[in-house]
Amino acid sequence: MADHSPAVRRRPPLQRGLSRQALILVLLIAIAFGTAIYMGVRHPYQTPAARPAEPLRMTVIPLAPQTAVPGSASTDQLYADSPAAQFRTGADGITLPAVRRTAHFSDSQVVTALTTAKDYLVESSLDPSVLTGGATRPVRILLDPRQLDQFDQSFDHPTADGRHAPTGWLVRFDAPRAQLADKKIRVQGTLQAAEFDANTLEVVADHTFVYALKPTGANAQAKASLFTVRRELTFRFDRDDLRMHQAELAVSYVQAGPLACSDDSVSRLRPLLAGETAKAGGPAGTDPYATGSATALCGSLAKSAQPKL
Repeated sequence: MADHSPAVRRRPPLQRGLSRQALILVLLIAIAFGTAIYMGVRHPYQTPAARPAEPLRMTVIPLAPQTAVPGSASTDQLYADSPAAQFRTGADGITLPAVRRTAHFSDSQVVTALTTAKDYLVESSLDPSVLTGGATRPVRILLDPRQLDQFDQSFDHPTADGRHAPTGWLVRFDAPRAQLADKKIRVQGTLQAAEFDANTLEVVADHTFVYALKPTGANAQAKASLFTVRRELTFRFDRDDLRMHQAELAVSYVQAGPLACSDDSVSRLRPLLAGETAKAGGPAGTDPYATGSATALCGSLAKSAQPKL
C-alpha cells in the first residue's frame, strides 16, 4: 500500500477576493455605464427644454345694435330668416380639414391637435353648463397646465387688461338675465393646422356661434332673439400637449352682439334681448395714463347680421 499514491488528492487552497476575469467584467460594466451617462448628457439630439407658456392675449369687442333687437316666439323662424340659416347644429358645425403631415409632426399628431382644438371649442362655446351654469372645469382640463394660473386668476379677479377676461376663455352669459331658448346652437367656421416651429404645432380656429336666447324665467311663448359670437382662437401644441390632449391658447379675438357698449363684457356677456335697444353712450372710458389696462373697444352690429322678420 505504501507504493501507491493517496486515494484522495488535496485541492489547492481557495483564493480570496475576485478573480481576474471578474475584475475585468466589473471594469467593463463601469465603463459602459459611464459612457451611457455621458452620452445622455451630451447627446446632440437631446429633447429641448420645455419652453415657458406665453400668457393668453385676448380682445373682446361688444357689438351694439342700431335698432331694436328683433324677436320671435319661433326659434326656427329666427334662424331661417338670419344669415345662420345654413349653419350646422352644435359640434357638427366644427368640421376638421383634410389632414397632412408636416415636416416635424406625423398625421396622427396633426389630427390630435385639431381634435383637441375642436374639443376646446365644444366645451367653451356649446356646453350649457358653461354657457349659463358658470362651470369652468370642462374648459380648464383642456388647457396646458402652465396656463392654469392665468385662467384661475381671470375668474377669481376679472380685469379688462387683455389678459384676465373670462369671456376671452369661454362664452358665458349673464344667467340672471338670459337663458337658452334653443339648445341647438348654430355653428360655422374653419380649422387650420400648421407648424409654428420644429417643436410646436399651431391651430387657428375661426368660428361663428349663433344662440337663441330669451329672458331668464320667461314662459314658452316669450319672444326669443339671436345672439352671435365670432371667436378667432389660436392654439399651440408641443409634444407634451399632444400626448396629454391639452392645448395652449395663445390668442383669443371675440366679437359678440347685440350688446350695449356701456355694459361690462369682461366677466359675462349681457345680451340685449328681443325688443331692447342699446343704451346711449360708448364703452367705458380708457385712461391713457394707466398702465396694464387695455383700450376699451366697441363696434356696431350691422343690420344685415340680424334676422329679417
